Amino acid sequence: MRILTFDIEEWFHILDNDSTRLENTWRGKETRIHRNMDRIFELLDKHNQRATFFCIGWVAEKHPDVIKKIDALGYEIGSHSNLHQLVYEQSPEEFRQDLRVSIDRIESVTGKKITKYRSPGFSITKDALWAFEILSEEGIVTDCSVFPASRAHGGIADLDLRTPFVIKHGSGQLREFPVSVTSMLGKNIIFSGGGYFRFFPYKVIKRLTSKEDYVMTYFHPRDFDPAQPMIKELPLSRKFKSYVGLKGALGKLDAFLRDYRFMDVAEAEKMIDWEGAGQLEISRDHSGKNGAFSVNILR
Repeated sequence: MRILTFDIEEWFHILDNDSTRLENTWRGKETRIHRNMDRIFELLDKHNQRATFFCIGWVAEKHPDVIKKIDALGYEIGSHSNLHQLVYEQSPEEFRQDLRVSIDRIESVTGKKITKYRSPGFSITKDALWAFEILSEEGIVTDCSVFPASRAHGGIADLDLRTPFVIKHGSGQLREFPVSVTSMLGKNIIFSGGGYFRFFPYKVIKRLTSKEDYVMTYFHPRDFDPAQPMIKELPLSRKFKSYVGLKGALGKLDAFLRDYRFMDVAEAEKMIDWEGAGQLEISRDHSGKNGAFSVNILR
């Protein structure tokens, strides 16, 4: 099972950086999303591939034509938040409001119900597991936010569920598609999206993809834009992660879509025996700092 997804945001939607953190810092910045999306559409059409697009509400408001084109071409659309903020830096109510606005903005463009979500930076961590309950309460059925490895913006490194599973919580349950990992030198390695995809040589990506039965990809329009402006305020380590491999990334994606057959999340969902899938049970702990929203993981 190989799933193709894109997180639709602008080149300046860089997390955990003061110069790009808030909406007022995005004003006046160059718009590059149209040409970057056209590159993606051309390759998908060339290879006849399906994909799910997780879109931020800000794009739906500022560039509704982008969302309309994704929908008109028949691709599945989910929410990627409204203002692309880290979940664990928000309160539960801030998260809920951001989610509601994102859903409303996207649905107002497409006229179709949004039932899928991915958090910015895969930032639903152990300290923000309350977000899953809010997602269900706001109509989300399927989530793609779990990053089962170490990550600068979060992740759940010790989670051993590496294929699609069910998250059970106080308000019901969610279907979860985690990012795929592969074992290398005793560590969980990510290879199928973002900077990881840009960094690894294609022959490594191909070998790892062929090895795994489950592959969840995640790409951004800026991953294929070598001419994008560089954000000067980023430290050297972040500059490397943000801009490594940009020149060759589009060619890699072309080869990737040529060599493998992908599906969107909706098709993958139909192929899974959810009754027999793994489960992650989350329970409330009213003594926690977030009151009714703090949780414990039960294996």
